[in-house]
Amino acid sequence: QVQLVESGGGLVQAGESLRLSCAASGRASGNYAMGWFRQAPGKEREFVAAISRSGGTTYYADSVKDRFTISRDNAKNTMYLQMNSLKPEDTAVYYCAANTAWEITKRSYNYDYWGQGTQVTVSS
Repeated sequence: QVQLVESGGGLVQAGESLRLSCAASGRASGNYAMGWFRQAPGKEREFVAAISRSGGTTYYADSVKDRFTISRDNAKNTMYLQMNSLKPEDTAVYYCAANTAWEITKRSYNYDYWGQGTQVTVSS
């Protein structure tokens, strides 16, 4: 079992930055790939970014590429999402997720464990 807890969300203005954290417990983080997803009101959950077990490979959604950076510190069992140049359309609940079967994946249905989410609101 893996427990995931997100933090770092909040209310910011357009153009500002936030860093989300996802603290994992229950299993050494180097044993699973991780990702970030988000869900805006009235919309389906969508992929944001993913990172491999070692952190050597990353994927990004086109909408966040060049603005967001995913990273992880396996010694601290923590994953991060640095979000720069935030836009109102980035407003959503952000979820971190972990999976034990895939080296890296964008598919939400491949993830076994999910956090409770953290709200990010970007005002214009």
